[in-house]
Amino acid sequence: MFNFLTILFFSSVFLILQTYLLYPLWILLFTSRSKSNCPVYSSSDELPTVGILIAAYNEEKIIKEKVISVIRTTYPLSKIRIYVGSDASTDNTDQIINEIIKDHKNLNLIKFGGRTGKANIINALAELANEEIFILTDANVIFKEDTIFNLVRHFKDQKFAQVCANIIKVSNSDHGIAKQEKSYIVFENKIKYGEYKRWNVVMGAEGGCYAIRKEFYAPVPKNFFMDDFYITMNVIEKDKKIVFDKEAVCYEDVPTQAKEEFKRKVRISIGNFQNLFRYKKLLLPFWKGSAFAFWSHKVLRWLTPFFLILCLVSAGLLSFHSKVFLGLFIAQVLLLLFPLLDSLSPFKISIFKFISHFYFMNLALLKGFFMFAKGVETSIWQPTKRNVE
Repeated sequence: MFNFLTILFFSSVFLILQTYLLYPLWILLFTSRSKSNCPVYSSSDELPTVGILIAAYNEEKIIKEKVISVIRTTYPLSKIRIYVGSDASTDNTDQIINEIIKDHKNLNLIKFGGRTGKANIINALAELANEEIFILTDANVIFKEDTIFNLVRHFKDQKFAQVCANIIKVSNSDHGIAKQEKSYIVFENKIKYGEYKRWNVVMGAEGGCYAIRKEFYAPVPKNFFMDDFYITMNVIEKDKKIVFDKEAVCYEDVPTQAKEEFKRKVRISIGNFQNLFRYKKLLLPFWKGSAFAFWSHKVLRWLTPFFLILCLVSAGLLSFHSKVFLGLFIAQVLLLLFPLLDSLSPFKISIFKFISHFYFMNLALLKGFFMFAKGVETSIWQPTKRNVE
């Protein structure tokens, strides 16, 4: 039993390190960053038409800035049509869009009479739109002037079906969890860029902004969360290539309230496990690039709450036979208390904040798993509170 528990403990530790340290280090240090020779559109080429698909629910604080950032693009406006699906908004979202429509006829407001959910809104907009390229984007993600062109330019190469934007998290301060979330996204984007350079895949487009050929848009099933991951994995399943473009920059406000981010991470966790069971076939053969990335970048991370529990339990049982494991058990118990201590009296030391954030978000993953196991009856969402005035 001692040997079994020891193997269980160290295996769990290794799998946590694989997803959070070993795989990222390997992909970052041993992947070539040389420029791609694939053909891209130039600004003088005949560019494809683009449909901008936005699902919005009570986004009065940000929707005008979002739409204006699209309109002010360097991409030819004659080639762009914007579709805003208002999910029974009860604030001034619809009125703001209608005011902009007076001067911009390529903007369309599609009202939904009852709460529908983001995935269902996007499905309806995708069915309505006839453009060659879709850009799916959130209401709070603000484009730079060249964002659309940098996304679309890669579609000159027929091998590429999807292009992911480089979303940069911004905030007016580093209060709450802002610093941890910004650091996490920078970390994630570097991994995704490495995956693109090595295998021409990206393990999940960030739903805030990505482009996809119309024919590769996959309608998201009813009551599914994580529509962005579902659509991305469908592209990989069809053996098509995906780009992560570091120059396709856009900006998104970062959450500062742990409570709000916890709820968002729970939703993400539910969607993670929905997608895991839908695309489980892509986990094999595990030596294939996309399967290895799926395991290392995503699945092991989703299972980390269970590895943490196994580490705690095995160390606890081993502590009766070893002072070393007694120390490891006590250390884990203390680390588990970090989120509670941080909420009572916020840590000033950065490393303590990151430890607290790590355990807090894994708790959200665990809660999301149990909600998934219980069964998902609706994917209707409440958007995270925006840190904008």
